Amino acid sequence: MDQPIIEAENLGIRFVRNRRRQLRLREMFIHKGGRHPDAGEFWPLRNVNFQVRPGDAMGIIGKNGTGKSTLLRLIAGVLIPDEGGIKVRGAVAPLLELSAGFSNDLTGRENVHLVGSLHGLSSAYLKRNFDEIISFAGEQCEKAIDTPVRHYSSGMKVRLGFSVISHLQHPILLMDEVMAVGDAEFRKKCYATIERLLAEGRTLVLVSHNENDLTRFCTRGLYFNAGRLEVDGTVREALDAYNNVVRT
Repeated sequence: MDQPIIEAENLGIRFVRNRRRQLRLREMFIHKGGRHPDAGEFWPLRNVNFQVRPGDAMGIIGKNGTGKSTLLRLIAGVLIPDEGGIKVRGAVAPLLELSAGFSNDLTGRENVHLVGSLHGLSSAYLKRNFDEIISFAGEQCEKAIDTPVRHYSSGMKVRLGFSVISHLQHPILLMDEVMAVGDAEFRKKCYATIERLLAEGRTLVLVSHNENDLTRFCTRGLYFNAGRLEVDGTVREALDAYNNVVRT
């Protein structure tokens, strides 16, 4: 059996509210370590265990604030766990904040090369596939490709970012509500691209509130409630658990 491509073991991460708040001198003496018991620690995820096999399509399901996007950032290596660990055996294509990494002072053309190179695409690859990347992003981006992206709409930035990241050859795709943005034509392109990548054997981890998207692309599901993993099963089982909570 294949080794898991993603493996979480007793995974937990701690955040602190009001991190900049300074304690009074008296509090620092009373509470050892200089931390007030009401400092606002909370765990968006704790005691999380799961495995993802190569080629799996996994939906991450739960209410807002239950740690779904935090989990994607842990898989991507953007965040470091405070407890346990997560092993990722493969490069990650992060379809998260699609305009992240863009420099407003650079043109669209320059940003394609910048973001692509940051994610490991060679200059030769970018040059060879540049026309295809821009064509996918749409007519507006094609016309403005030599304009600084500060003049782009948010939708144009998203389309250009998706087009670049979707060209990565990485085996793991992380997606966070990507299909909730853009117009109908852009979403249609997104769907076709995702289906092609899955057919190639990529592994997908998708965060979405859209049940149609989850059942269209995913076979497995993880349901999170208050930072705890409550269901690890089929996407239908995870959705049913989520819907039962929402209805109550």
